[in-house]
Amino acid sequence: MREIASPQLAQRTTLRLGGTAIAELILENAEDVARLSRRLRALGGEPVIIGAGSNILAQDGDLPLVLVRPDFMQGPEVVGEEDGKILVRVGAAVPLPRLLRFCVEQGLSGLEGLTGIPGTVGGAVAMNAGSFGVETCTKINNIHIASKGEVQVIAAEALQYSYRNLHIGDKKNDFIVLEATFGLTRAARDGISNCMRHNFFEKKSKQPVTAWSAGCVFKNPSPEMPAGKLLDQAGFKGKKLGGMAFSTVHANFMINEGRGSSNAALALMQEAREAVRERFGIELEPEVRIVPCLFP
Repeated sequence: MREIASPQLAQRTTLRLGGTAIAELILENAEDVARLSRRLRALGGEPVIIGAGSNILAQDGDLPLVLVRPDFMQGPEVVGEEDGKILVRVGAAVPLPRLLRFCVEQGLSGLEGLTGIPGTVGGAVAMNAGSFGVETCTKINNIHIASKGEVQVIAAEALQYSYRNLHIGDKKNDFIVLEATFGLTRAARDGISNCMRHNFFEKKSKQPVTAWSAGCVFKNPSPEMPAGKLLDQAGFKGKKLGGMAFSTVHANFMINEGRGSSNAALALMQEAREAVRERFGIELEPEVRIVPCLFP
């Protein structure tokens, strides 16, 4: 287990915001999992699991946090076939775009809807990331997790997932995704590639994909009332505060214009929540993970 003292969250998140944590612990094998609990107790602070940092809004200043990063980079690789599905195993730290390129090369369909989502495979599984009608957890055969100092294999049937959430029994935030095995289907490579290309350009036309952003700020209350529509109608599309702004391309994306702060981001989020509550009677729930946790 590698350890880095005083890591900067601004260097580890796609929003480029955040202060200094106590330490970062990098898990590289099963033995590290067994040692993790003891080291966390010695360091103190709240453990925060982090991958590519694409869904995190970290607060400013000295933070009572210990970052835990699984660095399992194996795969992607085909490991068998079950019930007509081709099984593809991949480590949690593998970037999601790398997995999608592998799917194109191998002619494996099922994950095309995840095109354009940044971050790692582990992060996509842990938050059940999705787009274009595809949710990560619906394609899983099994996952390996670290929980209570042990590596456990969890079959798809034991996963309890919903919109941007994954639970395993009574476990919500006290497990770490180490690897995932997906069940995919054979298809023509050209068809898969064309679908991914279409999805990417569709997303690029409607989202600020090149900006410093953490993706969608708020969860969609319903398919009929997406958060972006509510924010737009409440007057927050393009609204700025202290170097932070709701994108002019998509109102549910907050971007760092290069001089923003977490305090400004949180204040702008709170303003938006209050405006939507007052106008529509709807309580927006953050999709971005705020650390340490602030909003209920």
